Amino acid sequence: MIGFNFELLKALFLVSLCVIVFVTDMKYMLIPNKILLFFLPFFVILSFIAPLEPWWSPLVGAAAGMGIIALIIIVSRGGMGAGDMKLFGVLGIVLGLEKVLIAFFLSCLFGSVIGILLILFRIIKRKQPVPFGPYIVVATLLTYFFGDDIIQAYLTWLKI
Repeated sequence: MIGFNFELLKALFLVSLCVIVFVTDMKYMLIPNKILLFFLPFFVILSFIAPLEPWWSPLVGAAAGMGIIALIIIVSRGGMGAGDMKLFGVLGIVLGLEKVLIAFFLSCLFGSVIGILLILFRIIKRKQPVPFGPYIVVATLLTYFFGDDIIQAYLTWLKI
C-alpha cells in the first residue's frame, strides 16, 4: 500500500528516536530516560495497531533486548550502560524477538570492528569508554528495513 499508514508512522518514530540517541550518546555518552519514555508509549500503541507476528513478539523482544544487555552489565561489571539496556527494551517492542537479536548481533559486530580499528590506529586507548548507542542505532535501522533479507541470507548461507 502506497501512502500514509501505521507502518510508516512507526518507521518515522523509530528514525527520530535513532537520530536523537545517536547524537546524545556520541556527544554526552548518555541515552536519556526522558527520550526513551517519550517514544515508548507510541511504540506500544503502534504495536497494537500494526502488530508484529506473532502477537507476543514485541513483549518477548523487549524482555530479550533488555535481558541480554542486563546480563552483559552484570558479567562485565558495568561494561555497558543502563541506557543501552533500556534502549534495547524499547527497540524490542518495535523489532520483535527475531529482529532484536539480529540488531544486537550487528551492533556488537559493528562496535567490535570499529573499536578494534580505533585502538589499532591509536585514536582511542584500550580501556577508554566508547558510546555503544550509535552502533545500536545503525544496527537497528539496518534490521528494521532489511531484517527479513538478512534472515533469508543467513538461512541461505546455512542452507536451511
